Amino acid sequence: MLRGVVATLAAVLCTTVLAALARAAGVDLEVDGGETIPVSGIATVTGFFSLVGVVLAVVLRRWSARPVALFVWLSVTLTALSLVPPLLYGADAATTLTLIGLHLVAAGVMIPNLARGLRA
Repeated sequence: MLRGVVATLAAVLCTTVLAALARAAGVDLEVDGGETIPVSGIATVTGFFSLVGVVLAVVLRRWSARPVALFVWLSVTLTALSLVPPLLYGADAATTLTLIGLHLVAAGVMIPNLARGLRA
């Protein structure tokens, strides 16, 4: 699904740029234990989980009678679940909000694009 690969690249670009801007604005992206999340790590994780979403869309398109509805429901649910770890990292408020925002940006790029692709 070409649309999914393009959406993945867009999500990676958006989250990478936003993470770099947050870092430049003074957000340290440091989690519990003093470990700092590198911008490249954000790009890698965004790319990996975006491609998981593409695979999910392809599977649902093949084997589901209602792929769009099921995909949107699953994707929104998984996005909501992905917001929990940033709350548990023991990071400061700026880092926590930045990580949550990055999750929402990636979902905002991926979910509508993949859902449109399933309708086609």
